[in-house]
Amino acid sequence: METERNISAEVNAIKRSFRLMMNGVTAQSMREKGSDYHVNWGASLPMLKQKAQEIGYDYRLAVELWKEDVRECKILATLIMPPAEMPSEVVDIWMEQTRTQEIAEMAAFNLYRHLTDAADKAFCWIASEKPLFQLCGFIVLGRLFMEGREPNERGINEFLDQAAVALQGESLAVRKAAANSVYRFADLGLVYERMAKSALKGLFF
Repeated sequence: METERNISAEVNAIKRSFRLMMNGVTAQSMREKGSDYHVNWGASLPMLKQKAQEIGYDYRLAVELWKEDVRECKILATLIMPPAEMPSEVVDIWMEQTRTQEIAEMAAFNLYRHLTDAADKAFCWIASEKPLFQLCGFIVLGRLFMEGREPNERGINEFLDQAAVALQGESLAVRKAAANSVYRFADLGLVYERMAKSALKGLFF
């Protein structure tokens, strides 16, 4: 019989370990650039990835870490959440609770692109009016295109329509993510490249 875990104690121990990773200069720079965290130790991504490797995939711990308004907790949560075990409704909750560009990018790269319904989620996000949702969506689609995942006809039309809107939007981060995903889309083959050039003529190519 498995011993009952004390998740709260585990979270507190992890939070204490962040002190050893502290980089005050990085944390201060993030604050000056507007990154909004209750606590930010400025820990580097390689350090957090090493911590994630020590922990391994852990659904319960990831859920509890995400609840903390601590930069390192949220990034670590995206690294240890097992994609195959993450319910769709939990993905939606995490997206709604994402408030910074950094966490949106980390979640997209580390976690969301590995979801079984990654493409479905991404298409919903790029159609959102929320910039962070759009950012995640285009990042995920860009990665899926890189893996050779080809969208169906409806997906192609939807992607190119939303990319056209994003490329003219106000958010620089979204514009960059959309542009990158268009490049990846065009890399799927000559037919895709021609479709992108036709749909986005004057905006991108």
